[in-house]
Amino acid sequence: EWVAELIEKLEPPCAMALEDAGLAKTDVDEVILVGGMTRMPRVRQRVEEIFGREPHKGVNPDEVVALGATVQGGVITGEVEDVLLLDVTPLSLGVETQGGVFTAIIDKNTTIPTTRSQVFSTTEDGQDVVRIHVLQGERDMAADNMTLGRFELIGIPPAPRGVPQIEVTFGIDTDGVVEVSAKDLGSGKSQSIRVTASSGLSEEDVDRLVEEAASSKESDSARRALITLRNKADGLVYSTERTLEEF
Repeated sequence: EWVAELIEKLEPPCAMALEDAGLAKTDVDEVILVGGMTRMPRVRQRVEEIFGREPHKGVNPDEVVALGATVQGGVITGEVEDVLLLDVTPLSLGVETQGGVFTAIIDKNTTIPTTRSQVFSTTEDGQDVVRIHVLQGERDMAADNMTLGRFELIGIPPAPRGVPQIEVTFGIDTDGVVEVSAKDLGSGKSQSIRVTASSGLSEEDVDRLVEEAASSKESDSARRALITLRNKADGLVYSTERTLEEF
């Protein structure tokens, strides 16, 4: 009874790990417990209830982290060559789009180094400048995430809204340095910025941001859905007005 509340906190992180990995419980081959507290029978029982399988007992939970650190040290020094350690992005990287929505281009837990691109367009007729707001985080709204930088792509040839094709590309290296570029596919004009992802954030900060996103998921999704609906309605009104003008 003393630890019942703590035991119930086991499930949310497990569910989040499965969601981030895109896996179902049935896809998990082994569950390895780490840390001395996992020796508690109730912890093992709860983990078995969550995953539907008995946790693996072939490793010492007190030593497994130290063993992993030893392997990583061997990889870094070159003494271990048959193990590949992959780093991932701790938080999603993306830009602010119409209505103040955060659109992720590189999702959280993506293996790095990597490069991803997405094509956007203008929101006004004759728009010759696109402002790129680079963000990091897990919330649906741009204002709730962390700003990494801003830059402008200028000199876009005048055209009706939605016609220009602006390709935004994110590239992140193993040091966490992010290069973001925006290119008008029509004119070839481009602009870019270099920033550092997770700069100044501790592991605790990252965990807190992920937990905040999880606890706000329902309300954030509702806000995003409303803005998406509003954007679609605005686009429908715009296309209708242009059609009427042509007749």
